[in-house]
Amino acid sequence: MTVLEVTGLRRSFAGLRAVDGVSFTVGQGEVVSVIGPNGSGKTTALNLVSGVLRPDAGRVGFLGRDVTGWRPERLAEAGLSRTFQNGRVFGNLSVAENVLIGLTSTLEAARPLARWRNVPVLRWASLLAETAVALVEPPSVRRELAERQAEVSAQLDRFGDRLTPRASDAAHTLSYANRRRTEIARALAASPALLVLDEPTAGMNPAETAEVLEQLLALKATGQTILLVEHKIDLVMRLSDRVLVLDAGAVIAAGTPDEVRTDPRVIEAYLGKRRTVARP
Repeated sequence: MTVLEVTGLRRSFAGLRAVDGVSFTVGQGEVVSVIGPNGSGKTTALNLVSGVLRPDAGRVGFLGRDVTGWRPERLAEAGLSRTFQNGRVFGNLSVAENVLIGLTSTLEAARPLARWRNVPVLRWASLLAETAVALVEPPSVRRELAERQAEVSAQLDRFGDRLTPRASDAAHTLSYANRRRTEIARALAASPALLVLDEPTAGMNPAETAEVLEQLLALKATGQTILLVEHKIDLVMRLSDRVLVLDAGAVIAAGTPDEVRTDPRVIEAYLGKRRTVARP
């Protein structure tokens, strides 16, 4: 089963083409990584897939539906969750509350009229209803939130003593690595069909990177489908089923980690062209 199908994506900024005709697929249970030099269009491609940006051209198919141009919250409800290159946690909320936010799309009692959220005129009625319910907090809402606590605990337990003992701590007190773990736990909370990770180990030291790699390998073993952008090539090669290489916004190579590692175009993109020095 194809979870994600991207066809001919293009996006330009002030005449500069950041993504140029990118096409790829992600199958169920696959880990597909996108790599490339700085400025090659990796994060822009993820932003187009996850609804943060609208493409100038091309199509994004998700679970058999055309979702091109869908807003991020609608994609989240459809089963696509992501993290960001620069960690985004709510610093004034606890770790557990941050993860609970990831379950928003699964709430029913706390989100009356949720189906109206994507209707331009009626979406305001949905927002007003949610505000009223949050202020009053009827028994059905309290019961629903209490039931979700078990799911929050399960996600924290995935990261062991890194997050579980800190469940009640404000997120702003966490180390950088634990903020990234919190963001991943939040993205996983709703059991997404596709998890999109943008440089999940950025800023981590080798020990922290190795630990996150083991956690991602464990996640892969459960069958989680992942689309990953990462600069740390050793992690990419160990984790990925397939690798897509971008340069100047275009796909220059795609294949298994071993195929990509030895591709001359990939070596050239990272190291530059070999120059023959004439001998006297």
